[in-house]
Amino acid sequence: MNRIDRLFGILTLLQSKKFVTGEKIAEKFHISVRSVYRDIKALNEQGIPVSFEPHRGYFIVNGYFLQPVSFSSDEANALLLMESIVGAFGDKSIQQHYTSALTKVKSVLRSTQKDSIEKLAGNIKLQVPPCFVQNFEYLTRIQQAISSQKIIEIGYTNKQEEVSIRKMEPIGLVFYALSWHLIGWCHNKKDYRDFRVSRILRLESTGKDFTIAKHMPLDEYMKLLPVKY
Repeated sequence: MNRIDRLFGILTLLQSKKFVTGEKIAEKFHISVRSVYRDIKALNEQGIPVSFEPHRGYFIVNGYFLQPVSFSSDEANALLLMESIVGAFGDKSIQQHYTSALTKVKSVLRSTQKDSIEKLAGNIKLQVPPCFVQNFEYLTRIQQAISSQKIIEIGYTNKQEEVSIRKMEPIGLVFYALSWHLIGWCHNKKDYRDFRVSRILRLESTGKDFTIAKHMPLDEYMKLLPVKY
């Protein structure tokens, strides 16, 4: 990768995250941390206000307007391919948001790219058994609760079709055994629990913050799941 491409790549990375450490930039672009310092200086010299906050990393100063990200044809094709995957494995809320996002991507493509992607769109199919259909609309709200660290309340039916009301602190989503599973700290059971999302009857945010400051990492919980990865 030449330096111009690398500078553009660093800029794109900074756009995608609130903070990025020098070590992460160095690791991603296979350069030294000293080279990162020089690249950040080069971006500043081009009028892009990249600043630094100790213990957090580099960031683009708020209020600075950047031109929309451009996409290569291969990148646009990859996003189009994922639309069928999202349709199969995402729920209704995720499907809606992905379609909206893909429409925005298409809006910044060149005319020739738009023609190409429209031709390709009708030639990608994914045959999915009916049992795969995620006929619910909870994944977006669960993601919001995980990122904002807010307690949620769910109505849930177990394998025995017993209904209970649970308050919980969601720590992650895992797809296994052909279903989405919500992992979280259950206030009722005082322990981490695994809830199959398709069995959730209702879901509401309480607006209250987590009571536990540091939860078990999701990777650690996944070691307890009845499947091998």
